[in-house]
Amino acid sequence: MTGSTAQTAAPRPASRTARRLPGTTLQRFGVTLAVLVPLLVLVVDIPGLEPPAQRMLAVFAVAVILWVTEAIPLVATAVLVIFLQVLLISDEALVGFGAAVAGPGGEVFEAPTAASIYATLAHPVIILFLGGFLLADGAAKYRLDRNLTAVLLRPFRSNLRLTVLGLMLITAVLSAFMSNTATTATMLAVLVPVLAVSPSPSARTGLALSIPVAAAVGGLLTPVSSPPNAIAVGTLADHGHPLTFVDWLVATTPLVLVLLAIAWALLSVRYLDRGTAVDIDITVDLDTRPRAVLFYVVAAVTVLLWLSEAVHGIPAATVAFLPVTVLLATSVMTGEDLRRLQWPVLWLVAGGIALGSGVAATGLDEWLIGLVDWAAMPGLVVTLGLLALAILLGTLISNSATANLLIPLVPGLAVTVGTDSVVTAVGLAVVCGLGMALPVSTPPNAIAYATGEIKTKDMATIGIAVGVAGLLLVAFVMPLWWSLTGLS
Repeated sequence: MTGSTAQTAAPRPASRTARRLPGTTLQRFGVTLAVLVPLLVLVVDIPGLEPPAQRMLAVFAVAVILWVTEAIPLVATAVLVIFLQVLLISDEALVGFGAAVAGPGGEVFEAPTAASIYATLAHPVIILFLGGFLLADGAAKYRLDRNLTAVLLRPFRSNLRLTVLGLMLITAVLSAFMSNTATTATMLAVLVPVLAVSPSPSARTGLALSIPVAAAVGGLLTPVSSPPNAIAVGTLADHGHPLTFVDWLVATTPLVLVLLAIAWALLSVRYLDRGTAVDIDITVDLDTRPRAVLFYVVAAVTVLLWLSEAVHGIPAATVAFLPVTVLLATSVMTGEDLRRLQWPVLWLVAGGIALGSGVAATGLDEWLIGLVDWAAMPGLVVTLGLLALAILLGTLISNSATANLLIPLVPGLAVTVGTDSVVTAVGLAVVCGLGMALPVSTPPNAIAYATGEIKTKDMATIGIAVGVAGLLLVAFVMPLWWSLTGLS
């Protein structure tokens, strides 16, 4: 009995240690770095860095380390960024600045108010996303998403390749207005019965791959379709370059159509047998209850107002608050529905906007950009380098975290290099969204991979091909379109 007790007692210290230090080795290393590196930044005298920017550099270091290593949840890092900015650089900072300067011009630093930093949690872009999320949840609640899919798929049933084209177009359109995660889950639910009876393994792979690829590409289409888009819109708005809903839609529609065509062609050649038919359920079961009908009307009016912003002049964020107000007031959507919204995504975007504001307000962007002689480098090289870094990081870590780290630097970099800040920010947001080569790159990829029909090499092949195509288009082709449409 004594021996048995000793054997069971021996591992307990290791178990307690594991509980004290959860996560992977990388995550534990990230936590350690996130503590030590900012402390080092704060105590070391860094040439050319004024106190406000030095404190902001410590916050920026925390964000980079924790977002890259995912040592704590991404949303927790976003909230920590906001909290640290209040403690270190706001008018309620633990230690004030006096007559500290910020920037090469020697201007006196005016600390942002703590209220303005907290207000990023209700930034107009957050309200825009809030409205989009509530509409997406309502579409699922009242089966609007599945019914739209059934109706829109009817012209595409003649053969497998045409069906996949229809699935990709519908997925992209839904992802433009809904969470691409929710869209992927909905579309795969439609496909699961088809996958179960499809005789061809390659066809099953092609069908399963088409959904996350189309969801990622469709996520480029509107400001409400992905966090990188929202971060770019928020950053540009804070620097005096507001983009309307239609501005973004016009800017990205050609790119989305071309990338969908490329992805469909690759899938068709590699996986889809010509002429094979698929049997997809296209039964429409429309909810005709009064609450459902009211939801349809409110959703349609909201989208129409977004698309006609240039006519009526009501900002997209104000329009987005319309469905929130009406749907909750009429109990079409309830408090329980509101609790189920993707609040972590909203707060993650808010953290990115706060980080960008702090970097600009303290002059840290100018110092960081001044570390490299950008003027000695051709503008195209700088652009390609940024886009390549964006797609690489977007593949390996969260594309939202990647956008949070890179896009806040764009306004300062644009001034130094002589590029257009709007074009650069939009291009970076788009390329961040194209990091989709691995199952862990995006939630849609993870959902599709879980079907068991996709191998990692298949996802990597299509993801890299579409991502590189998007990068090249953004670098060499889209700037001409953006110039013609007045975006730049």
